[in-house]
Amino acid sequence: MTRIRTTTWSFGALPVLLMLASAVTAQQETDIPRLANGQPDLQGTWDFRTITPLQRPTGLGDQATLSPEEAAEFEAAQVELRNRDNFTDTSQTGDYNDFWYDRGSQLDGDVRTSLIISPEDGRIPALTEAAQARNATRRSLAVLNQGVEVRPLSERCIMGFNSGPPMIPSAYNNNVQLVQTEDHLVIHNEMVHNARIVRMNDSAHRDGPRKWEGDSIGYWDGDTLIVETRNFAGATSFGNSSENMQLTEKFWRIDQDTIGYEFTVEDPTTWTEPWTAMFTMVATQEPIYEYACHEGNYSMAGIMAGWRTLEVQQELNEQ
Repeated sequence: MTRIRTTTWSFGALPVLLMLASAVTAQQETDIPRLANGQPDLQGTWDFRTITPLQRPTGLGDQATLSPEEAAEFEAAQVELRNRDNFTDTSQTGDYNDFWYDRGSQLDGDVRTSLIISPEDGRIPALTEAAQARNATRRSLAVLNQGVEVRPLSERCIMGFNSGPPMIPSAYNNNVQLVQTEDHLVIHNEMVHNARIVRMNDSAHRDGPRKWEGDSIGYWDGDTLIVETRNFAGATSFGNSSENMQLTEKFWRIDQDTIGYEFTVEDPTTWTEPWTAMFTMVATQEPIYEYACHEGNYSMAGIMAGWRTLEVQQELNEQ
């Protein structure tokens, strides 16, 4: 379930995010909200929608930011391009109309051309040969038609979409709720309703039982909260990832209504080098709503029934 929000976006007062990349661990202003123990208060519900692309469009080359005029033109073009009401290709399967989308209409913060800040080209590094072979097998029809248990996690409503991990803005439900205690942090995503429990000040990752969202431990570096996640159960819902992925996330207060979020992905069995993305999250007073992913959804049963029918027909033809 999605909803229409009236969150006010105010980017003019935000610090330049490219400067924030080098200042994540710097001492923050003393007037940010803090808990009784002096640590920054990151609690609340945060909205991270933006039309800034994860990867820099290839046509922009090394251009890391846009001028105000370029940003306005890009935003208008993206809103028009992504408007589902403009889709007229009747050969494609059905989709929601644009009323249900909530991807935002503005670029993030300092009008960067990509959320990725490293490598410098603003793009996800190349896949290793092993990852290419693994993905070809994973996505082959010979595997996908075996049963529900091998279908992608997002199809099965286990993990997926913008919740990752890591979190990445997408079509709708770009909301996360953070809850802090002395010993734990809860990262509760609206999309697919998963909640990651982060153990604070623990020095070792648990290797079992492995979970889809991995095992997370957290600690403070000055006013920056660092969350390290390891030991995933398998390939996560995050594109091309494997159980070897190592995720490092950073959360820090920018001001009363904004927090910064940065993540670095490392997986030498998947990508040729680590890569990092960063964006802001804006406070919203609206609650997290249930995302009933499979409620009234007959697609999975239909997919599997179709494959079983084709298999029976093939066996009959071979007789």
